[in-house]
Amino acid sequence: MEALTSSAAGALELTMAVTKAHVRKLALALEGAMEVVHIDRPAFRTKRKMFATLPPDEQVVNLMFDLPTQEFFLEQAPGVIEPLPGGWGRMGMSRCDLKAADEALVHSALKAAHALCLPKSPAKKSKRKS
Repeated sequence: MEALTSSAAGALELTMAVTKAHVRKLALALEGAMEVVHIDRPAFRTKRKMFATLPPDEQVVNLMFDLPTQEFFLEQAPGVIEPLPGGWGRMGMSRCDLKAADEALVHSALKAAHALCLPKSPAKKSKRKS
């Protein structure tokens, strides 16, 4: 599916919709990512936590951002990436409209959500002098 969008310069640009199959491929290509079932939907996670889900009845991908990352993507892609309704959105969870997004945006958003879910590096132990 294609959509026409206007650029900042006013020119019309052709944006190709991203399919859920392509989202799956992009998500699973990320380091340590695996697909699991979360309630009624495919979800993508690291060993630590989930970073994206694909709702069954919508052409969107839900992304688990923190608030600064959410704010960044809301500014970069207004109307394409939006907060989820209610408390989830106030915690940074967002949805990306796959009919309006291009591959670069979806890939960038998945990578950002994935990075937030990577295992934390072990804290360095300080050496104490006895």
